[in-house]
Amino acid sequence: MMSRSYSNLLDLATGAADQAPAPAGLGALRRRLPRVVTTAGLIDDSPLSPSTPSPSPRPRTIVVANHLPIRVHRPASASEQWTFSWDEESLLRHLQHSSSSPPMEFIYIGCLRDDIPPGEQDAVAQALLESYNCVPAFLPSDITARYYHGFCKQHLWPLFHYMLPLSPDLGGRFDRWLWQAYVSANKIFADKVLEVINPDDDFVWVHDYHLMVLPTFLRKRFNRIKLGFFLHSPFPSSEIYKTLPVREELLRALLNSDLIGFHTFDYARHFLSCCGRMLGLSYESKRGHICLEYYGRTVSIKILPVGVNMSQLKTVLGLPETEEKVAELMATYSGKGRVVMLGVDDMDIFKGISLKLLAMEELLRQHPEWHGKLVLVQVANPARGRGKDVDEVKGETYAMVRRINDAYGAPGYEPVVLIDEPLQFYERVAYYVVAEVCLVTAVRDGMNLIPYEYIVSRQGNEALDRILQLSKPKEKKSMLVVSEFIGCSPSLSGAVRVNPWNIEAVADAMESALVLPEKEKKMRHDKHYRYVETHDVGYWATSFLQDLERTCKDHAQRRCWGIGFGLRFRVVSLDLSFRKLAMEHIVMAYRRAKTRAILLDYDGTLMPQAINKSPSTKSVETLASLCRDKKNKVFLCSGFERSTLHDWFPCDNIGLAAEHGYFLRPTRDAEWETSIPAADFSWKQIAEPVMCLYRETTDGSIIENRETVLVWNYEDADPDFGSCQAKELVDHLESVLANEPVSVKSTIHSVEVKPQGVSKGQVARRLLAIMQERGMPTDFVLCIGDDRSDEDMFQLITSANCGESLAATAEVFACTVGRKPSKAKYYLDDTAEVVRLMQGLASVSEELALAANPAENDDSEEA
Repeated sequence: MMSRSYSNLLDLATGAADQAPAPAGLGALRRRLPRVVTTAGLIDDSPLSPSTPSPSPRPRTIVVANHLPIRVHRPASASEQWTFSWDEESLLRHLQHSSSSPPMEFIYIGCLRDDIPPGEQDAVAQALLESYNCVPAFLPSDITARYYHGFCKQHLWPLFHYMLPLSPDLGGRFDRWLWQAYVSANKIFADKVLEVINPDDDFVWVHDYHLMVLPTFLRKRFNRIKLGFFLHSPFPSSEIYKTLPVREELLRALLNSDLIGFHTFDYARHFLSCCGRMLGLSYESKRGHICLEYYGRTVSIKILPVGVNMSQLKTVLGLPETEEKVAELMATYSGKGRVVMLGVDDMDIFKGISLKLLAMEELLRQHPEWHGKLVLVQVANPARGRGKDVDEVKGETYAMVRRINDAYGAPGYEPVVLIDEPLQFYERVAYYVVAEVCLVTAVRDGMNLIPYEYIVSRQGNEALDRILQLSKPKEKKSMLVVSEFIGCSPSLSGAVRVNPWNIEAVADAMESALVLPEKEKKMRHDKHYRYVETHDVGYWATSFLQDLERTCKDHAQRRCWGIGFGLRFRVVSLDLSFRKLAMEHIVMAYRRAKTRAILLDYDGTLMPQAINKSPSTKSVETLASLCRDKKNKVFLCSGFERSTLHDWFPCDNIGLAAEHGYFLRPTRDAEWETSIPAADFSWKQIAEPVMCLYRETTDGSIIENRETVLVWNYEDADPDFGSCQAKELVDHLESVLANEPVSVKSTIHSVEVKPQGVSKGQVARRLLAIMQERGMPTDFVLCIGDDRSDEDMFQLITSANCGESLAATAEVFACTVGRKPSKAKYYLDDTAEVVRLMQGLASVSEELALAANPAENDDSEEA
């Protein structure tokens, strides 16, 4: 049967409910059973006890990708077996070059590139598991077509490369049938992970856009799974991404990872912008690491471009067949006085092959001196997708090559050589070796390692130096012309960067790369080679896994539980001491108490965040009922002005703190007092013009001028621009108000300037002091708030500093609204729960009052 942990998860997923039995040998991969099996299909995922001895097995990472790094060799006859070999060109194959200590063990999960008949799948799975540590995921053929060629290649791939489906011919309109197949395929991958994972020890590393909802399945099953995700494609800007109908589902699924990796800061910035605009999440930098807080979990963002496998490239450079191919190419081109420029691209619409050819045509038109000398060798690898757009690219490429060769060619000379058949890796390396310039003009590409491979190949070795007739090692040189829109561009500072759409500029860049002084070429090559050599695939894998381990190190010390259904599932992760405030618990303490202090925030605590800020009649009645209890002292603390609070709460015995505690009033009849000596507000004349400047330049922002506080509010402004302006405003205000007795604070959607020393913590201190002065040692304290300003109250009432104001047996309840990191020890989910709690406590007060005065109760019944 399907595991119970999948109940209510992703109704979109299709397929059989029963799981196929695991192949023999998977038990060895698991190493040991999970901790405690409590119910069939359910595992107790509670934190490890500190006293529990934990074994230290060899660290292991489960690598999940669409394709296994395996080449499949079909049997020649029915009597023969399938055979396999490592795909040495696969990036995942080289993860073992990471330098972790002790050495990391890798298990690979993914699909095979060939269809295996159902009757032979078990034998193939067994062979791959025993010989290659690979677990194949066999997808039904109909799901494969809709998942990979459908949703991945028709929807995600074009959109992530900035192609909007403006018509059926451009990427294809969103098809929910294809989306269902995508989710179903991800579910199959999740089942394969569950077959082999040891959730307490293993790391899981998911790769690329094919498996973006996989983290939700895995986090649903194991709340503390150590899970990383790396996106190898670009991540589009929010304006592009938000056109995707399932945009929120994919974002939330990615956020179920612990670490999310991107090649460049631009891709990470776009992802963070989407999280801010669509989910309301903000990010911060912690000691150099970019982090998002997502329901108490810390999701880290990793920015690191992948590298090449240096040892593999050096091995291929030393092969005899490579040397022979280099010698052949030297005779073909250099022997005839030709200079080679090289392009290596897949035959798809985003690689910019046609733009490159147009630039070559423009170069030959502008510089006739290169006729007969310059050759562009374009290696066109088969496209990974299929469809009308691929056929159009092929047709356009062939036509342009014919046109250029007809116009500028001569007997024995073709300016463009198109190689449209797959090359062996050593053959491609040989072309790198002889090329003076490498051209990459993709209009959008995730990373593209072609420039890195070219640089290493041009470094060569002694044998190749002799073939190239290089007398000195210092003569090594290479030149790159690369598109601004590819992931490797930022790391290649010595390359000539171009906008591939500007044909004339690309042609000029090509010509300048050819005629650049030799010394300059050598300097650029040396700089690039040092970077590529030190930032290889092993460095990339080690760095990612180290950050994943760092992000997950406190998993066992957190209390986790899942909320939400389907692809909106997420895990709440909180400190072990942080728990929900139970009504039974607080009511018992409330009944026992003789003197109670109740401190309440208003906006976001008693009232939800809304346009209408005034309290409901029921809330006012509840507070009035609590204030009638002589054992209670209720204090309401808010950022609103004192006149507003006076009008809203006509309760006789309620204490009010206005403007975050600057003004205090213990009862309605008392005079307002200040928490600090009367302040001079001449600083407003300095701060307000500055805020006005930012209000004028930030559409949607407003200024709130209260008696003691100035607030610049950008709740209705663009979130990204507003946040950026807020940071600048804080710096500006701190600069101009450096000599004034005020503090500048940035809160959610606002920047506040207020007198120094004013805080809600001072309100709590004053309340307890008032009760102590009246000979009322407090033995019950309840404090509820929802934002950062309330943390001062929580900190004070839970610290030893207020111990003298409390009775020795005092019970303290610091409670925040919403499950989030806080100095409070308790939480309630929302304002509705806060109101219910207050109503419950008011009912207890009325009950205790009636019990203390039975005669009055009898009189009321007779009346």
